[in-house]
Amino acid sequence: MTDPVYILGGTHTDFARNWNREGSGIDAMMDEVLDRGLAVTDIVPRDIGSVHVGNFVAELFCHQGQLGGIVASLHPDLSGVPTMRHEAACASGSVAILAAAADIEAGRYDLSCVLGVESMRNVSGERAADYLAAAAWRGREWTEARYVWPAAFSELIDAYSERYGRVDYAHLGEIARKNFENARRNPLAQARDWTFHDRSFTEDDEANPVVEGRVRKNDCGRVTDGAAVLFLASRARAEDYVRARGRTLADLATIEGWGHRTAPMLFSDKLVESRQSRFVLPQVHQTIRESFERTGIDSPFELDAIETHDCFAMTEYAAIDCFGITEPGESWRAIEEGVIALDGRLPINPSGGLIGLGHPVGATGVRMMVDGWRQVTGRAGAYQVEGAQRVGLLNIGGSTTTITSFVVGACR
Repeated sequence: MTDPVYILGGTHTDFARNWNREGSGIDAMMDEVLDRGLAVTDIVPRDIGSVHVGNFVAELFCHQGQLGGIVASLHPDLSGVPTMRHEAACASGSVAILAAAADIEAGRYDLSCVLGVESMRNVSGERAADYLAAAAWRGREWTEARYVWPAAFSELIDAYSERYGRVDYAHLGEIARKNFENARRNPLAQARDWTFHDRSFTEDDEANPVVEGRVRKNDCGRVTDGAAVLFLASRARAEDYVRARGRTLADLATIEGWGHRTAPMLFSDKLVESRQSRFVLPQVHQTIRESFERTGIDSPFELDAIETHDCFAMTEYAAIDCFGITEPGESWRAIEEGVIALDGRLPINPSGGLIGLGHPVGATGVRMMVDGWRQVTGRAGAYQVEGAQRVGLLNIGGSTTTITSFVVGACR
């Protein structure tokens, strides 16, 4: 059994910022978040053994590839440091974390930097939606949809409704309302100052218009600019790190468990697979179970909080039963009973999630891990879950094509 991978810390940019309006680009995001991350953790560039970059579509939004070369240009001491770029749609940041952790477990490097980034607000909303559709199988699914991803997750609503009975929009609206409300506590959230009224989370076509199918405006994560950074270390390096700063390992967090699966590209093929399962999304459930097994836990209620993918309210709805919080098809119970509220038995997305905090695609998985670290080390501020010692993470790419799950724990 290998030693755990230690999380020394990290940070992310203000997701409310529009970097294009500021006259800045993706390189400026990377520079700022790395600089802030080094300051937060008291690490210097020459300490870094390798850098893993998570990014989905910089070539489309920014006409820019070779992001590792940009990292190597940010400081003289980073010239020559090996870098790798990872793409898995919305799970790009998480697969970058998996690769960095594997570097450490293999003994290649003892301190790795993971940097997730996406610049998305420099084009129109319609153009952004078209670029993001690259994570679907172009020309083979949702070809008639104006907005591919709302159409895709509307189809997930239909699949749940067909299997278990019609999904009540009131439950989806409550997920969105909760996440926007949580975001108001987060000083870096995109929607922290947004205002809503009673009809904003209902089937009111004026206050909450339909985007595609059964997906409405306030169900959706919005186009976001942002970057996040995280530093991972071996046990020996973590011990040296805390000793030099007069601290102990108890001040850090670890990656206790992980899961990673890739499902067939077409959503229709995923639904065919699900016919043999109690779950509409069996691969998501299996990925979460893998992270639990590696951690040595059996129940979601051995977690203190969850940061889950909620690109749409329906994505979080589906995650509830995939985590095992309820039986398959009964996610609505956890919503009605307040289980997933910030003051509930198992809060989901205390940060605001993708809906409230924001979803800069390549940065999202890294941001989730940063929030897991914040929670278990007591650094989450106004959205801190009291006494949190263990947090589950779920990050997906495409129509649950790439699936990653982690358990982050306080050092014991």
